[in-house]
Amino acid sequence: MTVSKHYINRDLSWLEFNLRVLEEAEDATTPLLERLLFLSIVSSNLDEFMSVRVAGLKDQLRAGYHNSDFTGYTPRGLLRRIMKRSGLMVRRQYKAYRELMRSLSREGAAIVSYADLNEEQAKEMTEYFQEIVYPVLTPMAVDSSRPFPLVHSKEIYLAVVLHPSLGDAKLEGPSFCAIVQVPSILPRTIRVTGRKNSRKQTYILLEDLIREQIGQLFSGYSTEAVHAFRLTRNSDLSLNEEGTEDLLQEIEKELRRRRRGFPVRLEIEKGMHEHARELLMEELDIQEDWLEIDGPLDLSFLSKFAASLPNADHLRYKPIDPVYPPEFEEADELMSVLREKDVLVYHPYESFEAVNDFICEAAEDPDVLAIKMTLYRVSGQSVLVQALVRAAESGKQVTVVVELKARFDEERNIAWARQLEKAGCHVVYGLVGLKTHAKITLVVRREQNELRRYVHVGTGNYNENTARLYTDAGLFTCHPDIGADASALFNEMTGYSTPHDWRSFAVAPAGLKPKLFDLIDREIAHAKEGRPAGIVAKMNSLSNQSMIDKLYEASQAGVSIDLIVRGVCCLRPGVEGLSENIRVISIVDRYLEHSRILAVSGGGEEEVYISSADWMTRNLSRRVELLCPVYDPSLRQMLLNLLRTNVRDNVKARLLQPSGSYVRVENGELPLRSQFVAADIPLWKTVAASASD
Repeated sequence: MTVSKHYINRDLSWLEFNLRVLEEAEDATTPLLERLLFLSIVSSNLDEFMSVRVAGLKDQLRAGYHNSDFTGYTPRGLLRRIMKRSGLMVRRQYKAYRELMRSLSREGAAIVSYADLNEEQAKEMTEYFQEIVYPVLTPMAVDSSRPFPLVHSKEIYLAVVLHPSLGDAKLEGPSFCAIVQVPSILPRTIRVTGRKNSRKQTYILLEDLIREQIGQLFSGYSTEAVHAFRLTRNSDLSLNEEGTEDLLQEIEKELRRRRRGFPVRLEIEKGMHEHARELLMEELDIQEDWLEIDGPLDLSFLSKFAASLPNADHLRYKPIDPVYPPEFEEADELMSVLREKDVLVYHPYESFEAVNDFICEAAEDPDVLAIKMTLYRVSGQSVLVQALVRAAESGKQVTVVVELKARFDEERNIAWARQLEKAGCHVVYGLVGLKTHAKITLVVRREQNELRRYVHVGTGNYNENTARLYTDAGLFTCHPDIGADASALFNEMTGYSTPHDWRSFAVAPAGLKPKLFDLIDREIAHAKEGRPAGIVAKMNSLSNQSMIDKLYEASQAGVSIDLIVRGVCCLRPGVEGLSENIRVISIVDRYLEHSRILAVSGGGEEEVYISSADWMTRNLSRRVELLCPVYDPSLRQMLLNLLRTNVRDNVKARLLQPSGSYVRVENGELPLRSQFVAADIPLWKTVAASASD
């Protein structure tokens, strides 16, 4: 294994990102319940990483693949390093958990063990167990007549070691094992009535209650040991899209198969009985990829727990209520505003209601003839989907490109697709071999003797829930070139149209990467000719080797490059002779930085684009992605203000080092926290604002 000096490994870079999330949980300046939320996110992130990325490496090993990737790692060498580093991260995570539980107790709330309950509280919990929990439990014995049951991925189970008994007397004979699933349909944390004259809120975990009452499930046996365990399985779908006649049915089949994906990681409670541990490792075919946990398994429950604590607003961030975009505030019709000017919105500071209203208005407008939209991840109670249903039922032509392969949202998207089809919408499941990741809506409206196209292009999903948690930009426009390209894009996705001669868009998989290369090459030419040359790009991830090489080429030509990359970054900045003109920062703060924005100097005539695509191989070559220019000068300036504010962040920004590690930005300037500055809508929507303001 020869580790590359030019590139950082993608999976190790992701671990560095999750470590930055963990640092937010450790940060004493972050409100206590927000720290619990970050700790929960660390667990959820690691689950997905294990079930997809680590599972992929294990797939390679099972197939006998041992070649190095472009960063110099073989699958076996990389897997060994991942498991070691993730194990260290988990130990650090549980250290933070214990510290946060102590801090929470001082604030009047505590998760305690069953042994800490007084007699009255124990009686209350016994009644709760018998009335609520016991009816939904299913003990599953493991012996010669009852084979080891299916263990579902990411669910908590109790491994129970039993011994035959008569009354209180243990009988001679071997020990037996059984497993009990902790039902995820019940709340993980249970509120216990407080002690008299105490204001402390007391909770116990569901698995602790079941552990204490486990004897009720196994009459005639004494309990020798009860310990929790949790299995993570391979969750990636393996689709034969070329050979299938019905993509929806094929995905449904794969979702059923996912439940039996091969084991990737086993988490066990510290001190687990040896007999139970050996049985699990043998039955689940786990040799070395198991981890002993000193604390409750699966800390993702902390997000719901933190959100549900009453009278604790002082332990949370002060709410920031999204404002309705001022351009639309006084308008009776949004489309009347767009006939006069383009409008840019930035979530979560500006309300997603503007997007909902745009679709609802189109659905109700008798002059609207057609609505076309892409859906990748949608909220559970989507206003948009209901509006599309109403539009189809009223006779409008409604076309929806639903991406059935959106990871972990497949089942929800299948349900939406069926509901839309039932209402009369034309539902397309995307293109064979490609995910449709572009975020775009086209509304065709009859106006006097012509048709006008109204378009919304976004950097994030049409999901009103995540729009309150993610930073994303959205452009409303009726620019004729953007409208024409939007029509052509939907024709490509739904029909047999050949690649279009785009007026404004750049579309992956064929045209986005060449467009990005062209923009970078133009900056290289500007630098060589002594004109202003610079690139500022914001994205979630940067891992495509040829894109990185092109940025290295630009750096060597003297182009100044600022990259704001929240997650994975395989580029090594600041390497002499290679990337000394490249600076990379990552911002991890209250909201998930999700927008994809690109600005190039243009030799003094700056150009700005918004996009759905990260600069990863999958986005550039295996997805339908979109890059859209922002033509309005005032809107370009707004996005430039945002980018420059991000670049100057010295509170929550971390600076990527050539080694692949990150350090906090310390530049001696007055503290600037970009997410809190962005919350001031009038500031970033003021065209006069500049980088020095």
